[in-house]
Amino acid sequence: MTPSAGSRAASAITDAATRPALIPSCPAKDARHGGSGSFSQGAERALSSAHERWARQCFHALKSIKRDCLPSLHKAGWASTATVPRITTHYTIHPRDKDKRWEGVNMERFAEEADVVIVGGGPAGLSAAIRLKQLAAEQGKEIRVCLVEKASQIGAHTLSGACLEPRSLEELFPDWKERGAPLHTPVTEDKFGILTKKYRIPVPILPGLPMVNHGNYIVRLGHFVRWLGEQAEALGVELYPGYAAAEVLFHEDGSVKGIATNDVGIQKDGAPKATFERGLELHAKVTVFAEGCHGHLAKQLYTKYNLREKCQAQSYGIGLKELWTIDEKKWKPGRVEHTVGWPLDRHTYGGSFLYHLNEGEPLVALGFVVGLDYQNPYLNPFREFQRWKHHPTIAPTLEGGKRIAYGARALNEGGLQSIPKLTFPGGLLIGCSPGLMNVPKIKGTHTAMKSGMLASEAIFNQLTNENLQSKTIGLDVQEYEENLKKSWVWKELYSVRNIRPSCHSMLGVYGGMIYTGIFYWLLRGKEPWTLKHPGPDFAQLKPAKDCTPIEYPKPDGKISFDLLSSVALSGTNHEHDQPAHLTLKDDSIPVSRNLAMFDGPEQRFCPAGVYEYIPLETGEGSRLQINAQNCVHCKTCDIKDPSQNINWVVPEGGGGPAYNGM
Repeated sequence: MTPSAGSRAASAITDAATRPALIPSCPAKDARHGGSGSFSQGAERALSSAHERWARQCFHALKSIKRDCLPSLHKAGWASTATVPRITTHYTIHPRDKDKRWEGVNMERFAEEADVVIVGGGPAGLSAAIRLKQLAAEQGKEIRVCLVEKASQIGAHTLSGACLEPRSLEELFPDWKERGAPLHTPVTEDKFGILTKKYRIPVPILPGLPMVNHGNYIVRLGHFVRWLGEQAEALGVELYPGYAAAEVLFHEDGSVKGIATNDVGIQKDGAPKATFERGLELHAKVTVFAEGCHGHLAKQLYTKYNLREKCQAQSYGIGLKELWTIDEKKWKPGRVEHTVGWPLDRHTYGGSFLYHLNEGEPLVALGFVVGLDYQNPYLNPFREFQRWKHHPTIAPTLEGGKRIAYGARALNEGGLQSIPKLTFPGGLLIGCSPGLMNVPKIKGTHTAMKSGMLASEAIFNQLTNENLQSKTIGLDVQEYEENLKKSWVWKELYSVRNIRPSCHSMLGVYGGMIYTGIFYWLLRGKEPWTLKHPGPDFAQLKPAKDCTPIEYPKPDGKISFDLLSSVALSGTNHEHDQPAHLTLKDDSIPVSRNLAMFDGPEQRFCPAGVYEYIPLETGEGSRLQINAQNCVHCKTCDIKDPSQNINWVVPEGGGGPAYNGM
């Protein structure tokens, strides 16, 4: 297999910190989660009959292959059929019990017991851990709290704008200033504007509007999260960075038992290496899922417990960010700038931010957000971001400066209408995992932290209630959701619930601005109606034949840049010889449907060059190549794939970006 530009670039990417050695193993069940290779009847009807026949032939050919006889990727390259090369080798798609290469391999796992296990070391998970330990110390109780984080270091996968509202921090640590929290830049100036191709139309920010940032701080959220980790560790929380939670474990009564971390030492072709080690099981009375936006375990929980039965589909955006050092004369510490408009059309939700940080050097954080409900498959969020930087009102700030970091992450935009049920037997969801972001504010850290604190208070009450009689082995902490709905978090999300969906009118984004200026500013969210979202983001994409290709200017290497040099700045690294964690339920669908109908949108919506369509050696047709080592864990592919054929699962712990204060 000839290396692509994407795979060649991976070798130049800075190595992340190495994954800590896993604890040896002992008995446990091997819970697995498979996936169907079929797609909806509606999607099938959309294919031409010729494509249908070809896809079915490919699928039946794929089924006929003896999986245990496939050659190793690093020796020969997959060749399952002449037309559909085998791409996915992960055990979630190809179970090990049907693979002879795994016969005789010891699959026992070591199990640890804790009172509470938290999945995810972001603001929500760490706030939950801290609050639990605070309550335990106040009442003289012993509670074991374990937190697992897939990044090699706490904060290394954290990316946000970020303008922090300190409300939750002040509740968690009233003495945060004395403790040295890294909030160095209070907001001194708010600016908002609408961009045309050449001009900027200033828009006044009236008191009471969501975009007012008085009293907030511009922060490097990764540094703030790292500080939270230090506070948690000092209180006795057991932190395990470099351990990716790969599976949810269940009791026989159906309640959550805990999680299992991922196995390591597996070849790219799915066979065990001599260094294979089984993951660790962590059992708990309550498991808290704080994975962040579109968590892969949360997706499984939604299905198992039907948690999304009474809410609308979640909507998302992709946020791309860079850090720059600039000319000191252009530096305005504390200035916050936001824009909407160009280069996006009015029907594509999105906008930009430009924050001036005071971190001892002339530093700015800038970024661009594109709603993933966009319709044109030719739209490329990364290139829209690079084009935006050339606007006459943006470029002067960057001229003569130096870009020092790049990254990307999906964010929730569904708001109140899209929040699922938050509790289930043995576990609960907090933070950005269920989608507690205030979209018009472009802030979710304060709501995420508060949800973690409320969850811990409810958990602590149950753990210390001597009269408690639980119906299931895993505790069902329904009090958490009840308390959240009584809190300022719910009131805040309710008040802005209609702003994002109001952008789906004929006026698009400008209709949303008019709605905000009239209804929200006058009624403060008390209007007696709740607007709806149009449906899942992936379903909004139109066929390529109905859309116009977008011509993007070439990067100049000074203000705008190519994708691969950008990914190199993210510090992304994965162990190359492991199964790709971007799994396909059906390897034939990318070519037979995504390429045929939508001209391969995954090669454009991915902000890291993971997906490439490579011409076949025969000169006829293309195949999909997945450069999994480039993945920055943004989750965009899992969200926007029009066939919902991509399932993002965790790679080996410690892999991924190595952000430094993003």
